[in-house]
Amino acid sequence: MGGAVSAGEDNDELIDNLKEAQYIRTELVEQAFRAIDRADYYLEEFKENAYKDLAWKHGNIHLSAPCIYSEVMEALDLQPGLSFLNLGSGTGYLSSMVGLILGPFGVNHGVELHSDVIEYAKQKLDFFIRTSDSFDKFDFCEPSFVTGNCLEISPDCSQYDRVYCGAGVQKEHEEYMKNLLKVGGILVMPLEEKLTKITRTGPSAWETKKILAVSFAPLIQPCHSESGKSRLVQLPPVAVRSLQDLARIAIRGTIKKVIHQETVSKNGNGLKNTPRFKRRRVRRRRMETIVFLDKEVFASRISNPSDDNSCEDLEEERREEEEKTPPETKPDPPVNFLRQKVLSLPLPDPLKYYLLYYREK
Repeated sequence: MGGAVSAGEDNDELIDNLKEAQYIRTELVEQAFRAIDRADYYLEEFKENAYKDLAWKHGNIHLSAPCIYSEVMEALDLQPGLSFLNLGSGTGYLSSMVGLILGPFGVNHGVELHSDVIEYAKQKLDFFIRTSDSFDKFDFCEPSFVTGNCLEISPDCSQYDRVYCGAGVQKEHEEYMKNLLKVGGILVMPLEEKLTKITRTGPSAWETKKILAVSFAPLIQPCHSESGKSRLVQLPPVAVRSLQDLARIAIRGTIKKVIHQETVSKNGNGLKNTPRFKRRRVRRRRMETIVFLDKEVFASRISNPSDDNSCEDLEEERREEEEKTPPETKPDPPVNFLRQKVLSLPLPDPLKYYLLYYREK
């Protein structure tokens, strides 16, 4: 699946193309896509294909096409504080983008069949938390992954506000998927070759919307043990945050507000100075004149006083255009103001690093 938009030179250009094609339509989704570089979830030898609108698979590792993830994120209608369940969570790319929107008080769980993919996802999550400046720009809901078949989830598990399944769901499993939802919740899954959005409007009431045609590998059916019993998947418990963790969230939030107020004050409420008016130079053009004499035509070029200077005018105009065009310079790396502010606080170093989640940069 994929190929709906042009490839990008980098992650931002890929997102620009997805916006232009109307796959990304809301600011929250755009911010999440820009915050996490898709190439970080590729193996090094395949990164040259990261910004193409194509699915990628290597062994058990799989990423859907960017246009598919865009439609999924838009259809889920994510909001801070919601609970999310990702069935077939794979590399954790989607779960991490969702976590940027859910915020610190959301729930972010994933179920993945292959244990090696779980390890890969944990490595990528750890790399994002330790090295990405986006971690400090958002309040992150860290995903938790468990190994197992998503068709064997324990019946006493909690229901979720949002559920996504990343494999083709057979019709006989539709009701099973619906029962994972809370009332008011949204389920997005490939069903009968269509990416489908199902909203639970009541205890036994549903609204269904077909989004677009897709082609997904089907869900793998459960393998029963020798005793004939299935291996039930126990989802992670909903963690209650410690007072220490809540204090860290509150302190970081307060520092971000201070940084925002300082920025607004420095920039004068974000209003830039009015640019100085520059008089536009009028370019004089040559004028050709045709003189009619009775029924005959006599063509003659009547000299214009400015003709002698026309070449100089063109050259001067070219120089002015060059002056207007800023030279191509490599942009400065983004500044992590939150990190700078925390490190400048008169606090013991261990406390500073705790506030920074012991991140490397």
